[in-house]
Amino acid sequence: MKSKDIILDINEKPNPISWISLSFQHLFAMFGATVLVPFLTGLSPAVALISSGLGTLAFLLITKGQVPAYLGSSFAFIAPIIAATALGGPEAAMLGSFLAGLVYGVVALIIKAAGYRWLIRLLPPVVVGPVIIVIGLGLAGVAVNMAMLENPGDPGTYSLLHFSAALVTLILTISFSVYLKKGFLSLIPVLLGIAGGYIYSFFVGLVDLSGVQQAKWFQIPDFVTFYTGVDFSWDIVLLMVPVAIVTLSEHIGHQMVLSKVVHRDLIAKPGLHRSIMGDGVATIIASLLGGPPNTTYGENIGVLAITKVFSVFVIAGAAVFAIVFGFIGKVSAIISSIPTPVMGGVSILLFGIIASSGLRMMVDSKIDLGKNRNLIISSVILVIGIGGAIIKVSENFEVHGMALAAILGIILNIILPDREDVSGDMFDINDNLK
Repeated sequence: MKSKDIILDINEKPNPISWISLSFQHLFAMFGATVLVPFLTGLSPAVALISSGLGTLAFLLITKGQVPAYLGSSFAFIAPIIAATALGGPEAAMLGSFLAGLVYGVVALIIKAAGYRWLIRLLPPVVVGPVIIVIGLGLAGVAVNMAMLENPGDPGTYSLLHFSAALVTLILTISFSVYLKKGFLSLIPVLLGIAGGYIYSFFVGLVDLSGVQQAKWFQIPDFVTFYTGVDFSWDIVLLMVPVAIVTLSEHIGHQMVLSKVVHRDLIAKPGLHRSIMGDGVATIIASLLGGPPNTTYGENIGVLAITKVFSVFVIAGAAVFAIVFGFIGKVSAIISSIPTPVMGGVSILLFGIIASSGLRMMVDSKIDLGKNRNLIISSVILVIGIGGAIIKVSENFEVHGMALAAILGIILNIILPDREDVSGDMFDINDNLK
């Protein structure tokens, strides 16, 4: 029976007008982070949009339309992509992404054959929860820099005007989320917040529409693929593949949180192997086009939690819009004209939801931090991950913060005594959904 607090369930279709608006909300929720990654790594934002859309559609097909998740550019791969590009150009980064996607496929096949308990024992909530917190808080600096700085890459460009646009956007988004209780507008608080921030930014002179005038209506993005001449290198493998541990942790965490949000055990049906395979296929698609690796987006899970609209048709609509916008220069230019502080203001809320989701996971999984074992594992993961620790193995091989934090968390979970048995219903989803 449909819960009273669900506006649209997973397989329900909205009416056409609501469909468009709700899909646009998800598009805007993922847009800032999805295009920021290629900006930071030197890849094409238009290709990132197209690959995220195609990857999301592939994910929805593989999961049989039962998991309302949007996939966008992964922040965990930013440093490895930059390093791989320096090593062998963007083609080398795409090769590394392809191999990381294959890791997902291998893990999915093992899960299908042997079940998921082994992976859960490797990545229990005491490891995954803090890793999710690291991912969210690791993005906190990105969100704040987007909100406060005229040039997010230069700490010396603090701008009160830019920060005011971010605060207006944040306050409006929070207000719409809290005070709009009924009607269609209550379903699109994030979109309304961005619109309000955009209008404020326009009147204070932060919106530049020159790119819209210069853009073509139709344009072919700069696609890049690894099979155009890059030589295989173990350095590329060592740079990119270990990050899959982080994104696998992130994926498990997102599936746990999403299961609670939509009131279904998505781990059991359609199955963790399907969602992991969908994530891997999306990353492989991105690697064949020249986009960053894809991952399920906590921002969009946050939108689901706020709006109570779980329809996969809405997610698919956002994916189609992303693909189309990647080819329409005018539309891409209009979206790109959204000032960075506006996206920063929304990101403060949405990135915070990621971190809060990791904390909620630990609470729901009843992780007892009174036990030294759990306290040590979570503490090491948080400090190593948020602090940005790096292990430099060779000139070209470095294990960065999030990957290093996840690896150390796994090792500590294995070697420390009094390890809890997670062979049962590790998620306790059915209990938590009652």
